[in-house]
Amino acid sequence: MLRSLRPIFFVLFFLFFSQIFAQGKFQYSGYIKNATNGETLIGAVIRDLNSSQIARTNNYGFYSIQLPAGNQSIAVSYVGFDEQVFNVVIDRDSVLNVDMTPGGRKLEEVVVSGRRKIGNVSGVQTGLVKLEIKDIKNIPVVFGEQDVLKTIQLLPGVTSGGEGSSSFYVRGGGGDQNLILLDEAAVYNASHLFGFFSTFNSDAIKDVNFYKGGMPAHFGGKVSSVMDISMIDGNNKELGVEGGVGLIASRLKVEGPIVKDKGSFMISGRRTYADLFLKLSKDEDVNKSKLFFYDLNAKVNYRFDNKNSLFLSGYFGKDAMAYSDLFDFNWGNATGTIRWNHVWTNKLFSNTTFIYSDFNYNVNIEDNSNFKITSKIENLNFKQDFQYYPNNDHQIRFGVQASVQTIRPASLFGGEGSAVNTIEIEPRKGLETAVYVSDEWSISDKFKALYGIRVNNYSMLGPGTIYSFDADGNATEKTIYEKNQIIQNYLTVEPRLSLNYMFNDNQSIKASLNRNSQNLHQLTNTTSSLPTDQFVLSSNNIKPQLANQVSLGYFQNFENAKYEASVEAYYKDLQNQIDFKNGADLQANEMLDGELLFGKGRAYGVEWFLKKNKGKLTGWLSYTLSKSERQFDQINNGAWFNARQDKTHNVALVAMYKLTDKWTLGSTFVYYTGDAVTFPSGKYQVDGKTLFYYTDRNSYRMPNYHRLDVSATYDPGAKLNKRYSSSWSFGLYNAYNRKNAYLIDFRENEDNANITEAYRIALFGIIPSVTWNFKF
Repeated sequence: MLRSLRPIFFVLFFLFFSQIFAQGKFQYSGYIKNATNGETLIGAVIRDLNSSQIARTNNYGFYSIQLPAGNQSIAVSYVGFDEQVFNVVIDRDSVLNVDMTPGGRKLEEVVVSGRRKIGNVSGVQTGLVKLEIKDIKNIPVVFGEQDVLKTIQLLPGVTSGGEGSSSFYVRGGGGDQNLILLDEAAVYNASHLFGFFSTFNSDAIKDVNFYKGGMPAHFGGKVSSVMDISMIDGNNKELGVEGGVGLIASRLKVEGPIVKDKGSFMISGRRTYADLFLKLSKDEDVNKSKLFFYDLNAKVNYRFDNKNSLFLSGYFGKDAMAYSDLFDFNWGNATGTIRWNHVWTNKLFSNTTFIYSDFNYNVNIEDNSNFKITSKIENLNFKQDFQYYPNNDHQIRFGVQASVQTIRPASLFGGEGSAVNTIEIEPRKGLETAVYVSDEWSISDKFKALYGIRVNNYSMLGPGTIYSFDADGNATEKTIYEKNQIIQNYLTVEPRLSLNYMFNDNQSIKASLNRNSQNLHQLTNTTSSLPTDQFVLSSNNIKPQLANQVSLGYFQNFENAKYEASVEAYYKDLQNQIDFKNGADLQANEMLDGELLFGKGRAYGVEWFLKKNKGKLTGWLSYTLSKSERQFDQINNGAWFNARQDKTHNVALVAMYKLTDKWTLGSTFVYYTGDAVTFPSGKYQVDGKTLFYYTDRNSYRMPNYHRLDVSATYDPGAKLNKRYSSSWSFGLYNAYNRKNAYLIDFRENEDNANITEAYRIALFGIIPSVTWNFKF
């Protein structure tokens, strides 16, 4: 352990020693906020106009920049806000907090300066996408509900989990290999209604950063991607209400000050009401049925002074589905975050966080069987993160993390008079700790590096009865462990490196090398995540998943960043991948580890991206050419086979057009290769029954998928009483009514039993939507 920490100690010592070169300079620091509502601005740019040195605000709106002594001019800019310039005399370390005013007159200037300095060309991280909330709200989606997760699926390197689904795959990885964070809390099931809606209400979101490669060292726990979502803090100037009423769901957000300019709150809720229409049915069984979801986002913050701020945030969501008195199925997420920001000095910023995450589901069957199935995941997490700004050439981030994760696997409980036997599976607990350090180093005006290391230690803890299995999945040994006794321990060293060489302000080449590990594993046999999927922890039988990824990309801007383009190639090596045997029993099985198979994977591809940022017509075109494969000794005689999420071609076209001052049009077109699936290669009869014969795994393809969505937003712009405004959004999902295959099934021909025919089941045709949005 100590040997693995040596690189961290060396980097910290080097950075401390470098301070002797910072004589004759002073540190300016502070917070950048929106003047109208007090929201901190993430990624705002602070520039020294004389030396061209820049800094940018972190996820909490804090910045720190080193300036030479004397008269200086400091410019602060953010897209959509008027740039501000301050003439100051630098003779000591100082605090400069800036409130920025939204405005359009200097938008072009702000966009140019911001993108040239921190945009896709100059940013050192590869595979990082920052989503604009305004773009998310203009992109048409199913049922008209704005959706962050469906917007992610329109980016290169990201593929959809299926028709209408919020599930996604990144660069050939599995659906469970994506870390989704909401105010730093992990969200285990990020979808409603089996994936047709995501859990994230766009009204409550301030910022979204999506990492599909080059992940910084402070992120860990998943091997494919990180989606880091921040909720808005709430208006600390005045009370405000906004929301929307749609055909299938409505939403409402309320925000306002607790103490003006010092503290605020935000509460945002959403609910579907399909179940209300069921009440209109004359069928008594349908009348008593349920089909709805709701979610609630809440946040409170208070700034004690310029050095101390406290934030409390939470998310609560639930899905419910029931048919009469026969069955009742519900599942939901809950998260809670307590965060303390503290400015120790002008150069040192810290964030201390305590986090709780929970996911559970319950299935109740009330017919003659009379039983229920329950499962739960709980996580308690502590993070201590420091950001240190020794000078303008280095930005150091270091810290520690610790989490205790408890899984209560699906257990079966028979009710009174039930013929079903109760099978209660023992819970499993894991302790995961990590230390990390990284440095974003501006080696020269043209060359930057982001390098770091993360050391992760995972321990599976008792109590519990633990089995060992042979290669055939047969139990060979049984051991009983006491409470908190270490059952198995894994130590993983994860180096992270990203490099950027800028040829000029508009051209650069980037490369990255990353290693990631994962100790929470989701078992599923579908292309989209289901609430009933099982989760398992690394154990004496299950090793951590590992991924080593390398990427190389070329990035260029045109016409003062009006257009941006990139091409990026990647290769990902996956180790300790998990699959399961044919006919595996995944529910209420204390011998579940014996049903699993372990192998390896590889994924590689090239991503093209072209985006137009300014003008009446904006949007992007993405294309991905990729391959994702797996290899297990027990499958296909050990030969490589296509992963379920393998899609050779993936195209997305997104366009938004400002038709008039009041009308905005939007459209998306997607096309991708059909999923790899296993179809029967033949059939035979046993006792008069026809059985299908299967050969190679995932050797067939679903039909290719394509779809066009369109939308129109009417915003009159007029405000009644200077407080109230409203708009209308209209949309068509699947505008040309393409019958995309949700699944392919097989049946015997009615006229000739010797002939087997395939038939397609489509989930959606054309779906219209209309939403009325209001704000006051």
